[in-house]
Amino acid sequence: MLLPIAVIARFTLVEALRNRLLRILAIVVLAVISLAEFLGALAITEAMQVQSVALGALLRVSAVAVVSLFVVSSGARELNDKGIELILSLAIPRAAYFLGKFLGFSLFALLVAGLFSLALVFYVPLPQVLLWGISLVCELLIVSAFSLLCLVTFRHAIAALSAVVAFYVLSRTAAAIQLIGGGPLIDSETLSQQMMNGLVDAIAFVLPSLERFAASEWLVYHTGGWQDLIGVMGQTVVYLVLLSGAALFDLYRRNF
Repeated sequence: MLLPIAVIARFTLVEALRNRLLRILAIVVLAVISLAEFLGALAITEAMQVQSVALGALLRVSAVAVVSLFVVSSGARELNDKGIELILSLAIPRAAYFLGKFLGFSLFALLVAGLFSLALVFYVPLPQVLLWGISLVCELLIVSAFSLLCLVTFRHAIAALSAVVAFYVLSRTAAAIQLIGGGPLIDSETLSQQMMNGLVDAIAFVLPSLERFAASEWLVYHTGGWQDLIGVMGQTVVYLVLLSGAALFDLYRRNF
């Protein structure tokens, strides 16, 4: 089973390289650095901090966008071209196909995170860059697994991308929404507000706490420590197992 996984992962990574995604990543990095330099020039004080937070935020969003788009577009092309039917017609388990695709996407995510982390070396101390880069890899792995799940479930690129965007935005903002809902300016005694807070708490409990991943404060105030990766990696392992299990269940029950 290991050989099919390795072969599928290799061709998935080769597909990313042949689609000239490296050029796109290089253009994104240059554009983000240029924008950060422009914002730093406008800042009256703490120009380096402004550049660091701008770089971190823009690179993180760009990485998620590129990886999710590649996962969904690559999978949708295989579905439309009947490539998945050709692969599954061979003596290859569906689990091997899924794990091979996910491994290939994970290698691409590692490449994206490594390239984007290099852009921060001249603005942030190296230990904080390494911490931020490892955390970004974990975030991209979760996004890749969820993108694969959505593609297997919906089998349509637009629906899958919409679900990925909703998942990522809610995962990033759930904690902030909880704080707003429990703020002193909101009457939390009303039934409607209690129901709304309960709904938000339930959503936040199900979703990963992506606001803890690749935190901008690590780049600005250099407060990140290696102990911060314990919770990040723990969440990554849990959600990868859950998302992969759900995707495999849906993959095995479908007829191709």
